[in-house]
This record gives sequence, structure tokens and C-alpha cells, in this order.
Amino acid sequence: MRTVPGPTDHVVVVGAGLSGLACALHLLGAGRRVTVVERDAGPGGRAGRVRLGDYEVDTGPTVLTMPHLADEAFAAVGDSLDRRVELTALHPAYRACFADGTSLDVHTDGDAMEAEVGRFAGPDEAAGYRGLRDWLERLYRAQMRRFIDTNFDSPFQLLHPDLARLAALGGFGRLDRRIARFLADPRLRRVFSFQSLYAGVAPARALAAYAVIAYMDTVAGVWFPKGGMHALPRGMAEAAADAGAEFRWSAEVTSLERSAGRVRAVRLASGERIACDAVVLSCELSAAHRLLGRAPRRPVGLRHSPSAVVLHAGTDRTWPGLAHHTLSFGGAWERTFDELTRSGRLMSDPSLLITRPTTHDPALAPPGGHLHYVLAPCPNTDVGPSADAWRDMGPRYRESLVAELERRGLDGFADSVQEELLVTPLDWAAQGHAAGSPFSVSHTFAQTGPFRPRNLVRDVDNVVLAGCGTTPGVGVPTVLISGKLAAARITGGDRPPSARTRPAPRAAHVPTPSTAEGAHDPS
Repeated sequence: MRTVPGPTDHVVVVGAGLSGLACALHLLGAGRRVTVVERDAGPGGRAGRVRLGDYEVDTGPTVLTMPHLADEAFAAVGDSLDRRVELTALHPAYRACFADGTSLDVHTDGDAMEAEVGRFAGPDEAAGYRGLRDWLERLYRAQMRRFIDTNFDSPFQLLHPDLARLAALGGFGRLDRRIARFLADPRLRRVFSFQSLYAGVAPARALAAYAVIAYMDTVAGVWFPKGGMHALPRGMAEAAADAGAEFRWSAEVTSLERSAGRVRAVRLASGERIACDAVVLSCELSAAHRLLGRAPRRPVGLRHSPSAVVLHAGTDRTWPGLAHHTLSFGGAWERTFDELTRSGRLMSDPSLLITRPTTHDPALAPPGGHLHYVLAPCPNTDVGPSADAWRDMGPRYRESLVAELERRGLDGFADSVQEELLVTPLDWAAQGHAAGSPFSVSHTFAQTGPFRPRNLVRDVDNVVLAGCGTTPGVGVPTVLISGKLAAARITGGDRPPSARTRPAPRAAHVPTPSTAEGAHDPS
């Protein structure tokens, strides 16, 4: 593995999102001095927090899987996830509701899910689920260490016996066809293939290897942090501060001071100069390229994932048919993906993710209140309407979205709203997300593994990238891995024994407001 040459004693991490914080913790555990520079008033990046009246709203991801990856970062400084964040396992992980009026609870426990599939679709489909679950587990084992949790220096690293194992598992076939080998019911197939949307590829075109995301969602388990998803980056920032990291809040990096092929300092908008031995850019990929002065040459330009419209609604009531996470599928399927990724039209029959965090933490709302997060995928601004077009489209789409929710059983939704925030591609673009998409660079074959933008920067010896735009990709688990991989580029993976045994403090405080509004820097 290639690493940063020369001195690396003091590292500046740009961005206090999940990847930047994970990187900081791994660097601290390896004995480096770390300064984290964040343009917002507190930690979180995409996993930020905003206050709407008396409602506390997560501005980014709502689904937490693979929490052991976060625990790895805490453990690097002798701390632990369970000391910092209280997690609740979600049972069911999701509730899937279909256009024909049927519904299915998605359990991550194998026996419970087999029984639920049998109830929903009969014994043959239950047996098919068991086969699918076994395949997903083997697929995960074949991919994780060799193709996801690894730093690539060359495509030739793919030439390993694990590649043959992945091929033997059908990982290079098409996702929808592979799922169909196990499940005949088209409703069940959706439950195990919709995840490819967030990788930016339709199931009919996605590699079957991307079913590893379904493994994380439907096998490994789904958790919810008390205090909302923002509790995770906040806990990570507290652990990093206790381990000696220095944080600079509301501080924007405007340039990198370079000489002899190395960055010698970062300069802030305030005029302050912070000298350093190495830099980790965990900001949006396009922002990193601006700071570096150029983007790497690629034979074909980067393609970005679809975007999303998100309606955050604080309401005075809720609906008993909703679980913590509810997948509300429209009747259309293939057409939906064509609209999102090719024709650039809004979904004519939308599939929605509805999250109700107050299911497990009522304190996020005032007494009698409930929080509902409604995510509707939409085309990004490269293939669909421009960011500016959403200025007029946004309010109209909000009305159609609310009407659709009421048609799907959330009667009285419009009248129940006390506080709300609508986020569209216009807002994502204003926050610096390329193509107006919070899901970054899509996971086409040409943008996956060793072909994804690498985390080492050519022609600058001591700059490393982290975040969802680089290795290994989009999503909370992969972004946490990204931070670890970036740190390994600097440390070579070394870690002093004291980092494994250092006792974690009983309490910690990060000098930042408890509710940092608009914390949207990328993870």
C-alpha cells in the first residue's frame, strides 16, 4: 500500500463529517497530532442537525447499519461506541408497503424473516429467502476485506482468489436477475434490490455484487441512535476532543499553501494559516478539486447518483401503519429507474422512504408531536431539471408529495404539519454537492473499487481524500471505512499499543453549540 512520504506528525483534517471524524480518530490512535477544520458551527457534515421550532431534525442519513465500523474508530483511541452513543436495534428494520395494499415487515433475524415471508408469499418464497440470505452472507464475506475495506493502488489488486470467489457467486451478473433466482414474487425482489438506487444504478443494470448493500440493510441489522443520527458524529467529535484533537468550528479553508510538491499549510477565510505535515480533505469531491486547483483526468467524466427531495415535517399526529422506517413502493418499478437515471423526469409513481425517528426517541419532538422524514428520489441536475428550476418546482412538488402521502393512507397529513423544511436539488447544490445530489458519485463499474476516484492525490505527496466521493463509496458504513483508509495512507496502519488500552473518559464535551444549524459539509 502506498503511503504519504516524509513527516506526518501534524495532520489537518478538512471537514468534520463522518469520514473526517473517523479519520481523525484513527490518526489520533496512531499518535498523530490532529486539527479538524469545519466550516459549520459543529460536527456532522451530511449527518447534521437543524432545529425547527421545538423539533430536532437530522438533516442527512436516517439509517444506521454496521455500527461496528464506528466502534473501530472509537476503539482507535481506547474509547467505544456504546460509551458515547446509545443504540436501539430496530425490529422490524423496515416495513415495506406496496401499491396493492399489502405490507411486509423486514426483519434482520433470519427465523423471523423466514416466517414473515412465508406469511406474506408462501412457503416456496420463504425457502427462497433462506437461499438468498445465505448468498448475501457469502457475497459479503467475499467482498468486504478485499474489495471494500481496502486501499487500491492498481486495478491489478483485483487479481486475487477472492475475485474468482466473487465471480463464482455471480457477483458480475445483474442484480435483478440474481435476486430473481431466489424470489419469484416481484414485491419481495424490490425489498432486496431497491438499495441499488442509492448507489446510483438501476437494479437491471447494477452488478449483483451491489447486493452487499442489501446484506447490510436486511441481514446485518439496522440501529437507531438515541438523539437521532446526529448523535453519532457528535459522539465521535467528543471522543476525538478527549483524545487531543483540536477543532476549529465555523472555519472555512480557502486555499492550500504548497511548495516542492507538498502542502505546507492550510489557509482559512479569516486569514489564519495552519501549518501541517499532511492534509486530509473530507469535503465534497468537487470542493477538494477546487482547493487542489484541478480534477484528475478521466477518460469519461464522473457520473453522479440521483438526487432526492426531502420533506422534514413536525406533526401533531402520526399514523399506526408506519414503522420507524417505512418503504412505500409505487406500482411502477423499471419505469421509475428510467425516469431517475435516464430521462430525467420526476417519478410518475414514486417510491418513498418515510422515517419516523420519534418512534424510538419522542424527545426529538415537543409533547404530543411527531417527526416524519419523507425522502422522494429525483433526477440529479445533470440529467433532470436544473437547480434553479427547483426554485419554482419545489413548492409544487411538495404539494403533490403530501397529496400522495394522503392517498397512501396518511390521511390528514397536510393539516397535521406544525413545522417543516423542504430540501430539493436547489438546496443540495447550494451546499456544494455536485449535480445537486447528496449521494455523490454513482457506483457504475467504471466508478467502483480501483476505478473510483482514489484517495491519494497525484502530484501532491501529502494530501489524502476521504468521504463518499472516493474509496470505497456512498453510505454511512463505507464513509466510515473511507476515513479509516485515509488515515492508513498517512500512518501505514501503525498504531501504538497505548491506543488499544487507553481508558475512555466518563464524560466529554465538544466546544460547539448542541444544535449546529445547517451542518451540511459532506461526510
